[in-house]
Amino acid sequence: MNIGKYVELYSEDLKLKNYSDNTISNYSNQVKLFLEYFNKVASKPSEISEKQIKQWLLLANSINGRKHRISAVKLFYKLTGKQPLKFKHIEYPRSERKLPQIIEKEFLLDAISKITNAKHKAIIALAYSTGMRVSEVCNLKISDIDSKRMIIIIRQSKGRKDRIVGLSDKILEILRIYFTEYQPKEFLFNGQFDLQYSHTSCNQIVKKYLGKEYHFHLLRHSNATALLEAGTDLRIIQKHLGHASSKTTEIYTHVSTNVLSKMALPI
Repeated sequence: MNIGKYVELYSEDLKLKNYSDNTISNYSNQVKLFLEYFNKVASKPSEISEKQIKQWLLLANSINGRKHRISAVKLFYKLTGKQPLKFKHIEYPRSERKLPQIIEKEFLLDAISKITNAKHKAIIALAYSTGMRVSEVCNLKISDIDSKRMIIIIRQSKGRKDRIVGLSDKILEILRIYFTEYQPKEFLFNGQFDLQYSHTSCNQIVKKYLGKEYHFHLLRHSNATALLEAGTDLRIIQKHLGHASSKTTEIYTHVSTNVLSKMALPI
């Protein structure tokens, strides 16, 4: 099977559909793994049966992993393989109802105040203040910071959508200290050789300063919960986070102690 050819064709199809670079990379990698798995038993994707596809999907380590596999391979057969009926009888698994883990506000603020590395402090503080995804932080450019209007423009994020988040005086001060010391060029946060700061590096600094049990995305969960507990309307939080559905935002009501405290318990 000419796996490289199929993956390249799929990548081109995704570009034509205007998918984000991250989605193209992730989906293409999933299809590459899928085709490699069946390389010895099939000479082309059309020869892989529905039963074999289901068996491969069940090898995923989690429900979300299985969903990701389905999304990538289903779209491959629709756009590139021209066999959309391959997935006619393959459904997405039921979602797991897990509450988002958060980091306590007091602990976070205290930890941030003690960080002496200006870049690391700026990255963690910015992510917690704005609820930005790790990819959004890494892709942020200097030109996206509007200190006159006190906003940050997040461009072409998940779903190819732009949005605006607020810039606080405290975060602006932290960013200016960082900028003066590091003098970044194009991207706000540069790694080695003036390249973008990596997702891996962002996760590493969270574990270094906050604890090994934490990861970067928890800063986003913690931001949403803090906003909710401060009385911010759910619709505003939805726009702030860039959620397409209000149902995604509503899950934070289940972890908000302020929301729970307003319940009139029977005894």
